[in-house]
Amino acid sequence: MPEILSQQEIDQLLNNIKSGAEQNLDANLDKEAVLFDFRLPNRISKNQLRVLRSIFENFAESFSSFLVTKLQTVVNINVTSVDQIYYSEYVLSVANPACLFTFDISKTDVKGILELNNDLALALVDKLLGGNGLGTKQTKVITPIEQRVLRVVVERVMQDLRKAWQTVDNFEFSLERFEPDIDFAQITSQSESVLLISFEILVGEQSFLMNICFATFAFDNILAKLSTQKLSSIRATKYFGVTAKEVLESHLAKTFLPLQVEFGKSKLSINELMEMKVGDIIQLETKVSDDQHVRTGTHNLFSGRIGVANNHKAIKITRKEIDELKSH
Repeated sequence: MPEILSQQEIDQLLNNIKSGAEQNLDANLDKEAVLFDFRLPNRISKNQLRVLRSIFENFAESFSSFLVTKLQTVVNINVTSVDQIYYSEYVLSVANPACLFTFDISKTDVKGILELNNDLALALVDKLLGGNGLGTKQTKVITPIEQRVLRVVVERVMQDLRKAWQTVDNFEFSLERFEPDIDFAQITSQSESVLLISFEILVGEQSFLMNICFATFAFDNILAKLSTQKLSSIRATKYFGVTAKEVLESHLAKTFLPLQVEFGKSKLSINELMEMKVGDIIQLETKVSDDQHVRTGTHNLFSGRIGVANNHKAIKITRKEIDELKSH
C-alpha cells in the first residue's frame, strides 16, 4: 500500500519544487541566446572567411599594380567587406543599368558575378582611350565598343583571381558574358546564400566600388580545400608582384629630361645690345678654368669642364650636385 504524505510533507515538497524552478530560471538568464537562421545557414566559418579575405587582399594588390601600369596613375584597392548574404539582397543592391560580367570556375559548379560600378567602368574606358579618366556621371548602358575595351580589364581580373587562389588550388576563372541587367545574370536562386566581396578602388582622388559575388551552393569542395590548408600559411602569403610605387619609379626612370649647360653670364646695357653686330665678342663672367653647371629646368645636377668628344662639344662631369638637391 503506497505511503500517504502528511500535509507538512506536501508543503515541503512544493516549496522545494518552487525554489528549484527559481534557480533554473536564474541559471537560464545567465545564458546568451543566439539566433539561428534556418534559411541561411553559415556555409562558411569565421576562420574560412578570414582566409578568404586574405586571398582577396592578395588579389587586390595584384590587380592594383595592373591598373597602375594601364592607367599611368596611382591606384589603391582595399577589401572593404567579405560577407554571406541572400542572393535576393544582393540583387536589390545592384543598380539598373549595371556593368556585370558573369564567370565560372572550371571543373567546379561555382558561378560568380563581377560587378563594376558604372562610374568606374566609364572612367576606365575613358582613361584607356586616352581621356582624363573623369568619365561621365550619366546613367547609361555600356555599349558594345565599351564592353570590348573593358574586356581587357576583366580578363586581367580573371588572371589575378587565379593567381590569388593558387595558395589553395589551381582554379581557372573563365569569363562568360556581359549583362547590363542583374535579372539576366542569374547565378543562383533568390533564397540561396552568396559570398559577396566588396572593394574600394581609389584612382587618383576618385573613389569607386567593385563587387565579386559567388554562389555558395557549390562552394563546398572549395571550402573543404580551405579547411585542409594550414590557415596560418595562407594568411602569410603575399603577392610578390610590383607595387604601384615601383611601377611609377620604373616609368620615371625611363623618362628623358632636357639637359642644359650654362657657359656663363654677362651684362649689357640697352645701347650696347642695340649696337651689337656680327663678329662682336661678349666677355663672360666665368673663367676658362671654371667648371660649368649642367642643369634641368632650374635645378643644377652636375658641374663639369667644357671640351670636345667625337667632333662634338662635350662636358666632362667633375662634381655631382644632384645629391645636394635631394638633401634639400
